[in-house]
Amino acid sequence: MKLIAPRNNWYPLTWSRDVTRALGCHRILGIDLVVYRSEAGEPIALDDVCPHRLAPLSIGKLKGDAIECGYHGMTFARDGRCIRIPGQPIIPPNARVPSYPLHEKMGLVWIWPGDPALADPALIYDLPQYGQPDWHAAHGDALRIGTNYLNLADNLCDPAHVSFVHLSTLGNAASEEIPVEHTVNARGVLVWRWINDAPPIPLFAKYGSFTGHVDRWHYYDYRAPSIAVIDFGSAEAGAIADPEQRDAGLRIFACHFITPVDDHSCIDHWLHVRNFALNDPDVDQRLHADFRIAFNEDKEILERIEQVDRARPGFKRIRLGIDVAPQRMRRIVERMVAEEAEPRAAIPAE
Repeated sequence: MKLIAPRNNWYPLTWSRDVTRALGCHRILGIDLVVYRSEAGEPIALDDVCPHRLAPLSIGKLKGDAIECGYHGMTFARDGRCIRIPGQPIIPPNARVPSYPLHEKMGLVWIWPGDPALADPALIYDLPQYGQPDWHAAHGDALRIGTNYLNLADNLCDPAHVSFVHLSTLGNAASEEIPVEHTVNARGVLVWRWINDAPPIPLFAKYGSFTGHVDRWHYYDYRAPSIAVIDFGSAEAGAIADPEQRDAGLRIFACHFITPVDDHSCIDHWLHVRNFALNDPDVDQRLHADFRIAFNEDKEILERIEQVDRARPGFKRIRLGIDVAPQRMRRIVERMVAEEAEPRAAIPAE
């Protein structure tokens, strides 16, 4: 499957904790980058190629905030300009490499691969609960998955698979026959369902003090092109009269910030924000272990699907009612790409 993604957009690149004074290699949208911190601590990203003989700059050396190519010593400043050519005082104006705007938020380094003039940090996704006193944020992992990022986005717009894929953590049979609902706007899809008066799922049975059945919810909030935040939780059956009062129960936001690596791979940077056990690092680690089980279950099935898809090009799939939201999600991304390439060729909104 070909990589379809707008360039004028903020994407998660890597965890802030993983960007240091050592030269690091990253790939996004098929672009290889060298990433490091300046002496002042600011993250920097350059195209990972010397324009002379195409040696990766990531095998060079940091000289202050500049990178010295490890092949012939050409040195590039943080903005990509060549500032030294050993033995040659004249530096050609085309001796430079692309640099990319970066910004740090929610524990991640975000990158804008498109027009730098449009890179407004205010456009980066914001979860209102993150960093608030009654909520606790715990940063997770960077899970590499061997599939196109839109296939992972399909999964993260799909509450229906939870009843079958995640029975040990996030689902149980009580939700199998409950239909899903959805709404669409210009930049995303919201998919949800409530399962009322049913046994708690394994995760909330472990962390809640429920004595009987619960009402539970799943809201899958997809923001095009590569962000999915799952709001899920449980409360004693009948305790929440208004669906907007979900804070009255145990509530978790599972945030998936997806890096589109290339046609056949992506990275899921995940974290969670919760309204219980706010100062308990043991719960952080136990929840991380549960999420690793669940997200690796997604990884396994998505990679198997990718293998079958590549082995059976042109296979005619059938569509079910649960596919409407993922289909509209892809339509939004296609429209974003079309508008970026040629505004007059934009795909009409549904």
